[in-house]
Amino acid sequence: MNEHPETKREEEKVNEEAVEQAQAQAEAAQAEEVAAEPSVEEQLAAAQAQVATLQDSYLRAMAEMENTRRRADEALERAHKFAVEKFAKNMLPVIDSLEKALEVAGDEKNPIIEGVEATYRQLVKAMEMSGMVEINPVGEKFDPTKHQAITMVPAMEGQESGHVAQVFQRGWLINDRVLRAALVSVVQ
Repeated sequence: MNEHPETKREEEKVNEEAVEQAQAQAEAAQAEEVAAEPSVEEQLAAAQAQVATLQDSYLRAMAEMENTRRRADEALERAHKFAVEKFAKNMLPVIDSLEKALEVAGDEKNPIIEGVEATYRQLVKAMEMSGMVEINPVGEKFDPTKHQAITMVPAMEGQESGHVAQVFQRGWLINDRVLRAALVSVVQ
């Protein structure tokens, strides 16, 4: 069987076209692969962006850790400063009672009175050593953060308006914070 030369040419032409199409498809697929695969510059830019993100996260974590440490240090310092606060508040009525006992006793030279005076001095000294300071504001300008006004009194000679005339109960500070405000009368 002899094939016709024209048919052969047509078959060859079809085969050539099929080969060309296959090559074109292969080249297109390869170009897509190359296009889908990022270039070195793109990979470098992506890596640099990731490094910047990680560095930012690291710096934020370090800052948060430092803030947490600082807050913990401050809380510990406050705890040390004011650890005796509850105990001190409970001791204030004892100091008041000792003061009243000494006021009532007068100037008697009695061993019991001397013992009460010694106890009072020791207690006040212990309070001061614990960071407490008494507020006895006679003649000072009225300060609502440290004084509690019970009454207003008319001005007497030598008294200025808005100043403390009399202290009914001394106040106390603990490390510059008011433990108990002083009960006072204020000049009108």
